[in-house]
Parts: sequence; structure tokens; C-alpha cells
Amino acid sequence: MSLREFDSEKGQLLHQPLGAVPKPKPKPLSRVATVAAAVVTTLLLLGGFHHRCSHSTSTVLDVAKVQQCSIDNLKADLSFLDSARPIEAEEFIDRRDRLAKALAVNGVDAFVLEPGYTFQYYGNISQVDWEPWEPEERPFLMLIIPQTSADGEVSAKTAFLSPHFEEGRVRMLGIPSRDETLDIVIWEEHWNPYETLIKSRLFEGKTTPKLMADEEIRDYIVRGLDSAGFETVGLTPQAELVRQLKSPAEVELLRAVNTGTVVAVRAMRPCLVPGLTEDQVTDILDNSMLAIGFSLFFNIVLFEEHGALPHGGFVTGGKKLTYDSMIVIDVGAHYLGYSSDICRSFLIDRPEGQRSAVPDLLREEKENVWQIVLDAQTAAAKAFKHNNTAASVDIAARTVIEDAGYGYGFTHRLGHGIGIKAHESPYLNKWNTGVLLKPGMTFTNEPGIYLEGKFGVRHEDIYLVKEDGEAEMLTGQRAKGLREP
Repeated sequence: MSLREFDSEKGQLLHQPLGAVPKPKPKPLSRVATVAAAVVTTLLLLGGFHHRCSHSTSTVLDVAKVQQCSIDNLKADLSFLDSARPIEAEEFIDRRDRLAKALAVNGVDAFVLEPGYTFQYYGNISQVDWEPWEPEERPFLMLIIPQTSADGEVSAKTAFLSPHFEEGRVRMLGIPSRDETLDIVIWEEHWNPYETLIKSRLFEGKTTPKLMADEEIRDYIVRGLDSAGFETVGLTPQAELVRQLKSPAEVELLRAVNTGTVVAVRAMRPCLVPGLTEDQVTDILDNSMLAIGFSLFFNIVLFEEHGALPHGGFVTGGKKLTYDSMIVIDVGAHYLGYSSDICRSFLIDRPEGQRSAVPDLLREEKENVWQIVLDAQTAAAKAFKHNNTAASVDIAARTVIEDAGYGYGFTHRLGHGIGIKAHESPYLNKWNTGVLLKPGMTFTNEPGIYLEGKFGVRHEDIYLVKEDGEAEMLTGQRAKGLREP
């Protein structure tokens, strides 16, 4: 099932998914369709199709029914979207002012960046008609320049370096500004753009302007700036802190998209049936999120031993679901420019009274490991406190898993910051002792245990560091049990 085969507005499949009962059409059947119809007729005579959402024992999956079940469950309550609002224009200007103050402290003349997540953060990520500007060979740069008023107040002047022929397009981006028109330094294609920039009015009187380069900027741009006479430096903790501390509006957007992603997984789970492949479950979850206005980011669905690969691999996708399969779903989406990143590990429901013909020899260990990972997540959640180190949170979770004898199976850091990007600084690993947690920072909390050849378990939720007390969870509800993700 491809995304083109799904109408997210109506929640309908536009083409039949694999295994679905073909719907009769009024137009004459093609030769291929005639053969297919004959096959279907034969199957019907042999016993017919049964809807698998009811967990009956059928030979053919009705993927469309599973899909609609998932969408209907998800749409039943969309209250998690109620508090989410696009970021106001004034907040973008305030972000640049806060960055300008950090640049002044660091003795830097300007912050330079090109199209990407950081550009969107400072430029305007929530406008509905935002035109993504992919980085290309022609430099298009934003510069945030600290300027000091007569009374000593530092604020940001925002300017751009643009190819001349793109100037009009830049002005149409809707970038919030205090100025009536954007300040754009233009360069012709036969000019050196970096020399044009250093000789422009922006750096008049400065012999070797110091530029702080964004972490996403490409190397050849930095080398071009250096060759023209700029001095480039990397990000400082003060500059990083601007984006690390989330505003109330950002918190609500993160709450909405992350809670919604968890709800989407929960809504889908009771609809899942044996026989579905990892790829089919991926499509079902993707289409469910599209149906409520989320845009897709990533979706990793793994069954049983595939779950021991934390991010899957090229061999995954075709494994079929059973009632005993440990399912690991690591998924992220975007909503109004902000990212979700959550993970759930669970089983599907077996029909009441039905027993497995072949007992699951790993069942007891699955239950044990599932609870150990949840306990580790609980320990980490309690460590998300103001002025604790980033390392201490990782160590809190890792200690629980090591004490349970599974330290070898926790193979990655505990988590990372999250905002417009799913992976942002600071990073939660046991060596990161230099970063102190501040109120307004948001993190993933995602301990896991991965047993090669058996299964994996990971629980992931989002937490907001508060001024006092324990962190606030932004994913609505934590996992409660193997069948309550």
C-alpha cells in the first residue's frame, strides 16, 4: 500500500491493499481483473473471506478493514490537538533577539545559517503555506546580527544573502521582521558571493568579522566564508540554549504531536491481527496519522527478533504478526513544524478463550524485560530535575537495567532533546556531565533492552524539565502493560 493509494481526508483506500476483497466496478473487467475475479470466486466457494479485525480465523486479510478500524478509533477523540496553536510572528523575532544577546556575550558579529531546521526555527516554521527551500549550490544565507541601542539594549538585525534572481522569492517567504522590507544583500551568478557579503554594508568597518556557523551549514559554505576573510566559529552553549529552552507555545505543540502519535499507536493496536506484515502495519499507522493532519517523518515497525535491532534494518519489513509477537514501534510525525518521537512495545489481543497451539517459550522473559524497561524509564523520569546533569538521567535508567542483569542489552544513550527536530541537543548519555538541565528543556526518555535472536523492548515518552519538582510528561499517558501501550 503506497501513500498515493490512500485518501487521508476521507480515510479511504483508493486502491485495494494486498489481500483485500476486490470491490466490483461498473466498467468492464480487463483480462487480468477477470482472472482475479475468478480466483476470488473460487476462494469464496471454498469458505469465503472473514474480517480479521474481529480476530476470526480466516485465510485472507482484510487490510482495508484494519485500516478503517485504526482511523475510526483515532478520530474518536482528537482533544489532544485543542491546545496547539501556530507560533506567533512575535515569537520568531524574540528568538532572534535572544540569540543576538548570546552572540554579544560571545563577541560574535553574526550568526550565519542556511535553509534547514535552524532556519525554520528563526524564520517561521508554522505558516501553512511555507515553501521549503532546499539548500542548493548557490548560497542563500540568513544572518542574525547583534545591534546595541543607545541605552545598551541588544536586539537582532536580520539580513540575507541571496542570488539576485531569487530576491523576489525570498521576500515572499513571510519571514517575521521589524522592518517593513527584508534587508537582502544580492549577488550575481558571476560574482563571488562570500566576497560580496564581506564587502557589503552589513560588515562595513570590520576587517575580519567573526561569524558563528550553524551546526547544519555545509562545509563548503564555511570554507567559502573563511576564504573571503571571515573568521568562523562553532556554536557556543549560550547560543544552543536559545533553542533548547522551549516557550509555552512550543510545549503545547510538542504535547499535541507527541500525545497524538501515542494515541495513534494505541488506537491501532486493537485492530491488528495475525498475518499482517511489518510493512503493512507501518502503512496502517502512517495513513492513520495522515488522516488527522499529521505529516509523516519516520516509522519503524519491528516484530520479535527484528525488534532487537533498535532501528531495524534492510532485512526487516516482511515478518508476519502473531499473537505472541513482541511488537516494537518507534515512530515520529510533524505537526505545525514540531516533531514527535515515541516508542511502544506490546502484544496484540488473543480472542477470548483461545489458546496457542504452540506455547511461547519467551513469554515469561518478555514480561520480565518489559517491566524492567518501564522501571528504568520511571527512574529516569525522576531524575529530570533542574540542575541535574544530562549524564545523571542516563545513569538512573542504566543502573536499573544493569542491576537486573541486562546491561549488555541497553546499547544506546537514554535520550535527546526534541523540538522542531526529533534529535536536538542536549543529549542524555552517561559521559555528558557538563550539561545541566534547565526549566523548559524537553527530552525523550527511551530506555531499551535488545536480545539478539529473541526480541527487543523500548518505551519512549517526552518530558519537560520544570523549575521545581519532577518533570512533566508530554505524551499523555505512559505504557501500562504488554497490552496497554
